[in-house]
Amino acid sequence: MAQNEENLVQRDLYFALIDEVDSILIDESRTPLIISAPSGESIEKYGLYADLISKIKEGKHYTIDEKQKSAILTEDGITKMEELLGVKNIYTERGFKEVHHIEQALKAHACFKKDTDYVVHPDHGVVIVDEFTGRLMPGRRFSAGLHQALEAKENVEIKQQSKTMASITFQNYFRLYSNLSGMTGTAETEEEEFGNIYSLAVLPIPTNKPIQRTDHGDVVYKTEAGKFSAIAELVKEKKQTGQPILIGTASIEKSEKLSRILQQAGLKHEVLNAKQHEREAEIIVNAGQKYAITIATNMAGRGTDIKLGEGVEELGGLFILGSERHESRRIDNQLRGRSGRQGDRGETQFFVSLEDSLMRIFGGERMISMMDSLNIPEDLPIENGFITRGIENAQKRVEGAHFDRRKHVLQYDNVMNKQREIIYGKRKSLLGHANVNGEFLEMIREEVENLVNVYTANRESHKWDIKEIYEDISSFHKNKENFNLQILKNCDSTDEIKILAVNHLTQAYNTKIKLFIDHAALEKVLKQISLRVTDTLFIEHIQSMTDLKEQVSLQGYGQRDPLMEYKKEAFHLFTKLLNDIRKKKLSMFFHIEIKPSQPNQQAVRQEHQNKNLQTNTAAIQKNLQSDISEKLKQEELPNKKQIEKVYNKDHTLKTILRVDK
Repeated sequence: MAQNEENLVQRDLYFALIDEVDSILIDESRTPLIISAPSGESIEKYGLYADLISKIKEGKHYTIDEKQKSAILTEDGITKMEELLGVKNIYTERGFKEVHHIEQALKAHACFKKDTDYVVHPDHGVVIVDEFTGRLMPGRRFSAGLHQALEAKENVEIKQQSKTMASITFQNYFRLYSNLSGMTGTAETEEEEFGNIYSLAVLPIPTNKPIQRTDHGDVVYKTEAGKFSAIAELVKEKKQTGQPILIGTASIEKSEKLSRILQQAGLKHEVLNAKQHEREAEIIVNAGQKYAITIATNMAGRGTDIKLGEGVEELGGLFILGSERHESRRIDNQLRGRSGRQGDRGETQFFVSLEDSLMRIFGGERMISMMDSLNIPEDLPIENGFITRGIENAQKRVEGAHFDRRKHVLQYDNVMNKQREIIYGKRKSLLGHANVNGEFLEMIREEVENLVNVYTANRESHKWDIKEIYEDISSFHKNKENFNLQILKNCDSTDEIKILAVNHLTQAYNTKIKLFIDHAALEKVLKQISLRVTDTLFIEHIQSMTDLKEQVSLQGYGQRDPLMEYKKEAFHLFTKLLNDIRKKKLSMFFHIEIKPSQPNQQAVRQEHQNKNLQTNTAAIQKNLQSDISEKLKQEELPNKKQIEKVYNKDHTLKTILRVDK
């Protein structure tokens, strides 16, 4: 987060031209962009919960929802965890955060597979595998303690959990651009989402040369073992003719399993997955040569150009064999597109089993029942319209579920986006040439007005809480001669109390700013206070909004719309945030210590002005560095039970309270 204008490096967002646009705007958009920093929380609990989770059993103690990639403790599971932890009620005694860490440990144990969702790297520990490209992502980490849970599960070094400093979804980030466009070979299946979310039309462009690729129908097997056996037989046939074959797999685990089967059959081949990414260029160069056999994950799918070797065109071109259907039709189409490029010949075919993840989770039960009833052997291939439609419908259901999830993420982020626009708009103004001195004077009026209204609104005058007003105002600055409890008690109206309080704080403020050498030094310190207070409290607010999103998800059980509840509570949280920022800015300014500059002769003063300014500013900066964070923690805000309101509509009152700047 930039602390001065010189550190701002991103220009205004005018135009974006995105390569492989569906990968960025569709696939990546389920995960938000996050700027994070170490949180300082203890990492010991991750090892403890990983050990406890390994002692419970699926079915009895927890259930897995493979569609949502989540795991939930059963009643027996909760009882077991309470027994292992030695507590009577895990929710009341351990609290929300600890229960969250237990849930993440369970999710890591039950839902995330090594060599599918992540790999364990000897130097980098747990590294995420991109589910769409099959590549390692060493710079990324799962959030909310999930990555630490995986590190504990794999018994590698557990790295510090991070806290979110800023976050935005891909959708809202790219919608910041005035003009947005992109290109890809697989956009038509997502035409509706491009239109609804980004207001982008999809325009198909004809191929440069006629397509000569032959796309064969899917071949379906009852079991995965039968399918892999058939793949090995087909590879033997292609090896004899010399036609190169590229076998696409959905994960590192499956690519290695298929590799072992081909090794046992005596078929020499290459494997391209995230573990062999250093040899990617070498493997791809040879994949189109005669007799080449290549097993690859999605790494060989998007954007890979495989050149055909001499004589391969006459053999029918590159044969693409998909070892299973992916969740998205676009990924299948990307794999098909590695063959038959620029008018070359080629062939593609998918081998599918009813034990594949897609069919098992999203629609294989009826087909398995049908094949069982017909006593179909596991190695007998089936080409049937009913099954082909079932595969296509399963993919459509997955794509629909993913679209709903992306839409869900966006709906919630739209609420946060409005808040980001306000906070970052103020922040950018501070980094520019904003009149911060004038803003602080305005904040004095707003804070006084808010405080007085909190303690007097909808009450008769004898029930006004004058003591609380006095103590809150005095927490900024105390001067009993001009502003004390008795003076406030003698006031006949709230307007009179506000005028007295504003004059008291404004006078104290004006006295303090005279200690600065010049206006530039004052503005610099006020900007530093404003930036640090805003950043600190907004980071806390982001975490509060994350917690709120998890809490409102339970509102559906009470026949309430979770999104509406989220919007309502988010408004209250944001109103409180703005009040807290204003209060802490004023409090920080009134409580910092500033050494008055010594009067010098005009000539000497002019000569040493820059030097004195640097020294004084550096001292103030040092003071701010050490004090602001501590004061932010120590200062108490008004009691949460108080109804905080910001009154900005009484223009008459604004005129009465206006103070010369």
